[in-house]
Amino acid sequence: MIQLVASLLAITLRAGTSLMYATIGEIYTERSGILNLGIEGMMLMSAVTSFATVYYTGNLFLSILVAMLVGGTLASLHAFLSVTMRANQVVSGLSITLFGSGMASFLGQRLGPESNSGYLVGLVGSKFEPIAIPVFSLMPIFGAVFNQDILTYIVYVLLPVSWFYLYKTRDGLNLRSVGENPQTADAMGIDVGKVRYMYTIFGGMLVGIGGAHLSLSYAPGWTENITGGRGWIVIALVIFSMWNPARAIWGAILFGGINAVQFRLQASGTTIPASYLNMLPYLATVFVLVVLTWWEALSKRIGAPSALAKSYMREEK
Repeated sequence: MIQLVASLLAITLRAGTSLMYATIGEIYTERSGILNLGIEGMMLMSAVTSFATVYYTGNLFLSILVAMLVGGTLASLHAFLSVTMRANQVVSGLSITLFGSGMASFLGQRLGPESNSGYLVGLVGSKFEPIAIPVFSLMPIFGAVFNQDILTYIVYVLLPVSWFYLYKTRDGLNLRSVGENPQTADAMGIDVGKVRYMYTIFGGMLVGIGGAHLSLSYAPGWTENITGGRGWIVIALVIFSMWNPARAIWGAILFGGINAVQFRLQASGTTIPASYLNMLPYLATVFVLVVLTWWEALSKRIGAPSALAKSYMREEK
């Protein structure tokens, strides 16, 4: 029983790591007032380019840098359209998802399991291996927390640092003020456009790491649609966390935990069809969104930035 729980915990953390990176990135983006619905496409592009990089170079560190560059580049495009051109942020984000999904599918044609040995190289050597921390990794059940890959260990630190920066620093206050009331922030001398650009790109870089974790650790290799809709789950997790990085971990654990359970049920030979089990994480997400919407209607305190998805130009003050 202890081994089963430890196994579920380990899978939960691995499944939730990519979500935590992307969710924190999107929280920072939306806190600046920019809604980015291009996460699915950004994660796919980052996953395929990071795996392609490690396939051709064997350098895991370089592959993460490439994923961050790809995520940041797509995010900068979204920032240009949303901030400078004042385009509809929903349309811009969806366009990036469509572009990223199609381009990732095209680029990955020579990297999938059916093509040469790219997929096998990713499985055998070029991936982030779990690193067991002495003593702590030997603990019953919770030892799984200390037997993860380096990207998961980094996210352990990223979560509290992100919360502290957002709520306990002057720069974090400036960020929140831009998302809440850009007119007032501008009057106080804060460059609204610069802040929105900066945190949209920063958020895109974190989304890129989340995509890279999928193809370099969670499911090493490249398969088409490797994200499985995780980009859309991230949008729901941002709402679930109420735009607070400290709460993001619970949403990621919820999704990762349900994912772990459905994998375990499939492995046990359950008679429940696999397609139904695969639906569980997404049904849980829909349920959470329904509950939160109902709660919002009662309390009006869900915490969304007031200027979210609203364009701002200084001349309009």
